[in-house]
Amino acid sequence: MADKKNKKKLGTYGILILVLLIVAIISWCANGQTYVINGEEGVVAKATISQILMAPILGFDDAREVIGFVFALGAFLALVTATGALDAGIAKLVRKKKGKEMSLVAILMFLFSIGGTTYGMGEETVGFYILLAATMTTAGMDPLVGCATVLLGAGTGVLGSTINPFATGVAIESATSVGVAVNTAQAYTIAVVLWIGSYIISLLYTKKYAKKVLAGGGSILTKEQLATCKEAYGNQDNSSTEMTGKQKACLWLFAFTFVVMILAFIPWPDVNPGVADALAWSSCLTGTPFGEWWFFDAATWFLLMGLIIGFIGLPDRSKIVDIVMAGIADMISVNVVIALARATSVLMAQTNLGSYLVFVSVTGLTNAGMSSWLFGFLDYLLHIALSFLVPSSSGLAGLSAPIVSPIVAEMGWSVETSIMILVAANGLVNLFTPTCGFIMGGLALARVPYEVWINWSKKLLLTLAAFSAIVLTLCMAIL
Repeated sequence: MADKKNKKKLGTYGILILVLLIVAIISWCANGQTYVINGEEGVVAKATISQILMAPILGFDDAREVIGFVFALGAFLALVTATGALDAGIAKLVRKKKGKEMSLVAILMFLFSIGGTTYGMGEETVGFYILLAATMTTAGMDPLVGCATVLLGAGTGVLGSTINPFATGVAIESATSVGVAVNTAQAYTIAVVLWIGSYIISLLYTKKYAKKVLAGGGSILTKEQLATCKEAYGNQDNSSTEMTGKQKACLWLFAFTFVVMILAFIPWPDVNPGVADALAWSSCLTGTPFGEWWFFDAATWFLLMGLIIGFIGLPDRSKIVDIVMAGIADMISVNVVIALARATSVLMAQTNLGSYLVFVSVTGLTNAGMSSWLFGFLDYLLHIALSFLVPSSSGLAGLSAPIVSPIVAEMGWSVETSIMILVAANGLVNLFTPTCGFIMGGLALARVPYEVWINWSKKLLLTLAAFSAIVLTLCMAIL
């Protein structure tokens, strides 16, 4: 019976292809429909057979920067793993946190949430999935706890984005560009409430499950799935092994690599314009200064640091090239998932379906005539639906805010709340949508099936949705 049941499952690739076909069908139904955004008129065009067939291939092109970064990350992780430093470091961390595993989950999840709320940390987390999955498994929990620590940490931060320029920043700029005044302090206050509240809910949910696994209550993953995970992570049974001096050096360089990447991704000129000149020197490495890095820059940095770590920590340096190629090969399936996830966005852009659906939905809701609190609640539900079609936070903000903000301002309601509605709705959906590349890629890297993540997180997602809806509805009613 179990075998028959497993045969019915689509799997990650099947889910992504199905989503692509559904979007194509919707474009056929909406063919010829017009819309107006920012004073420009557009028309929906039905997806052609060639566009559908080409979408997965163009997904590689659309995600080329992330794919290049993931390949470089694979080479980096392979070199670090080959030194034995990562295994020894994880074992030492687990020994040090023996009996205090829950504090490890809380601290790491909060650090990821800071990255999410400040600069929309998402694709940058891919490399942490396998690292945290291996760490939590060695600590007596399971890979899902590690994935949840990364995904829910960064995800709840994005849900409550404060100074995140790719979500709240774009939404505020889009609103002001059409003449709507925005009280940024008020928007940030709402964001903090959403961020901290969502973080606490997610932490409690994750800790409850982690304690159950630690107590021998069993993992949601099957024995076969756990075996696949452990095989991918390598041998973590180093509880009695002492770290060598070279391994310690490699671990410090490993940590330094991620710290530099995070600092380089934070948009410092947006946070403080005066910082830009002070960071100009940092362009010597990739040609782009800190605060303006993107994935090609990060890929260069990871590959460089991987080679340095390999040169220091490998006893046989002649194997560096072979290890690099093996690490790149390990990432092929992950990058196929990322490309397929992007294929849906490519098709919607080609057909103008995303812009049309945003226009029709938002204008229909704002013209309906209703109380402020009811509008806030329905607007939240609407943007959850729209986020499936436009998973990009900046893309949704750029499409929605210029339409919603003027109408909300004219009604005398809270523009700041309407901005956080689209940000929070998009952040919620990006905790589970299969069109989100870093979720699918990260889970694939950690060898945790997507359907397992959905099954485990569904109650949490409903709780987060209810919490966000209550906060935003109340804010729309009283502000």
